[in-house]
Amino acid sequence: MATAGEVEAAAYEEMLRVVEVCAARIRWRLRPGSKRRLLNDILFLCTGLRSVVLVDYGGTMPQLQENLCSLLHHARQESSILKPLKVMVIKDMLYLIHVTGLAEHVSPNARSQHQLAFVDLESSCCKLLSNTEENATVLELVSIQEMFSSKFPVDTAVNLPVIKPGTTEQESKVPVITTDVVCASTQIADRTLLAVDLSAFVETAQIALPSLNGWLLGYPVTYLFCNGSAETVTKNLSKHSLHIYRVYVCRTPQSDAKQSEEELMSFSVPCELSTKRDEEPWAKAFVARMNKKLKRCNQVWVSMRLEVEVFLSQSGVIVL
Repeated sequence: MATAGEVEAAAYEEMLRVVEVCAARIRWRLRPGSKRRLLNDILFLCTGLRSVVLVDYGGTMPQLQENLCSLLHHARQESSILKPLKVMVIKDMLYLIHVTGLAEHVSPNARSQHQLAFVDLESSCCKLLSNTEENATVLELVSIQEMFSSKFPVDTAVNLPVIKPGTTEQESKVPVITTDVVCASTQIADRTLLAVDLSAFVETAQIALPSLNGWLLGYPVTYLFCNGSAETVTKNLSKHSLHIYRVYVCRTPQSDAKQSEEELMSFSVPCELSTKRDEEPWAKAFVARMNKKLKRCNQVWVSMRLEVEVFLSQSGVIVL
């Protein structure tokens, strides 16, 4: 007889199968690498390892947004694990979000507990700034964070329906109306509700979107710079070698299947600001936080490791 953990793990596997089937149903022709990234990102979101992922694969806007919304519309009808997922748009960037996870991430409580560190690329790469320092760009980011916390309040997230792995829409006793016209309009309305455009949050902001992304995507350190300063940023960063931090997670093997390791996220920090590599205080706090998330879904994930590589920045390539 299967254990509770095995049943839950099987439910997540079934959810991934549903996503694959629905992607084929809507004729979204994803390359193998892009399909693997999409399945991994959805699993990261649904198991609580991440609250936001940047979708920079699988096509270009606006078709990419249409495909993602259509995929979620169909897949959510067959797997309620996917119910908390939505598509978020900020300017020309597209994200998949877990509404409950994002509400927790942007809450004032989480922001006070997990202090972000910033590398000010407009002045130098020789100092880490905290979000308590009097810096105009940092203060603007804090203002945008408040907008997110108002848009995704924790109370709302808490009141969302409880999602149990394996339950489906078909198990609901709500009667289903099958009239073609009603179904078509419902599908359009559902796909519209699945996307939230927050471009207005940064419409007049001076802070560059990659700086905002660093916080949204859950990095412990993010680069800080404003729009219009690309030349200065490239010049400053090209003087420094970087440590590339890559976080890998291992799936719990199914039956006799080989254990697979997937890249959860990666970010970079100038070497001179991370001489202790994974022993930096912010790195140790980040790993501890991620391990807590891992334990919450140990029926899917068995381990995590942090790998640090050195990137000799000589060509002006910015790794954000």
